[in-house]
Amino acid sequence: MTQQHDWLMAALTPGIGPVALLNLIRSFGSVSEALKAKPSQLEPILGTEAARALAQRDAAEDCAAALAWAERDNAFLLTLLDDDYPAQLAEADTPPPLLFGLGQRALLKQPMLAIVGSRGAFAPACATACAFADSLAQHGYTIVSGMASGIDSAAHQGALRHPASSIAIVGTGIDRVYPASNYALAQQLSRDGLILSEFPLGAKPLAHHFPRRNRIIAGLCRACLVVEATIESGSLITARLALEAGREVMAIPGSIHNPQARGCHRLIKQGAKLVETVDDILDEIGRLGASATIERPIEAPLQQSSLLDLIGHEAASIDELSIKLGLTAAELYAMLLQLELEGRVASLPGGRFQRLEP
Repeated sequence: MTQQHDWLMAALTPGIGPVALLNLIRSFGSVSEALKAKPSQLEPILGTEAARALAQRDAAEDCAAALAWAERDNAFLLTLLDDDYPAQLAEADTPPPLLFGLGQRALLKQPMLAIVGSRGAFAPACATACAFADSLAQHGYTIVSGMASGIDSAAHQGALRHPASSIAIVGTGIDRVYPASNYALAQQLSRDGLILSEFPLGAKPLAHHFPRRNRIIAGLCRACLVVEATIESGSLITARLALEAGREVMAIPGSIHNPQARGCHRLIKQGAKLVETVDDILDEIGRLGASATIERPIEAPLQQSSLLDLIGHEAASIDELSIKLGLTAAELYAMLLQLELEGRVASLPGGRFQRLEP
């Protein structure tokens, strides 16, 4: 059996999470040796049920499916033993022992910065996140976020314009897109950026998955920027985890009358760096320098007004618009995101868009 097979067998066994898998490695020296152990030897580490499940290879079917999935284009499995496993993440308290990856694996070696914020952020904050991500990626930083609606999506889209690109850490199986309205963005990330997940194929967007996702975002990055967040926002969890991991935490302030900005204000009161410009960030974490070929502008042959005319007031899908206009999903999504940030179109479930203005 291959090393990947052994790691999958342990990671996908019911009842074995990241902490238990790391304990297995510490106790037996390797995953392969742990798989040779008897249930009685596994029980003190895993408990009775998980020890039995591992000994009986209950995850065999899921393991085979994952290995088959990894054969597709741009798909791969990443373990703690791989040379390109990010060093900063490996040094975290509970690094994910195994990750599913889809996209540009080379991005794992890039310097990374997290941009996170509210799913329900207002359009100006989304425009700010997009602009900051665009500029930071142009300076060579790969932007990491969680592919949620709002700030996350805007940050990914801004960074995808440049070779430094963007990495999405998702709280579902890597074969699912959540939210469904981010289908086009997920397609672009899987081609030009990177998507990572520690969850099994098919895993649903369960509430307890997202704090686990957030610890990976925090662990990967040199710094974490919060653009707009409420007091209850999960992005504050990411910021706290980043701080605990010794990362720089930064926040962009907003209006005192905007409840969506109160999470950022709380972070600033607690010592997060107040950020007004990209230079504020670069002064803190360092300047990498931009490549002469850093720009990858999307040449859109249509004006936004022409695109609006084609969308109309009935919902249109990316696929429909692509066929009508002869543009790729990436080209269309870049234009539509700008229109959405301007409040001229609205994104709907299933990757559809609807015109809002008369």
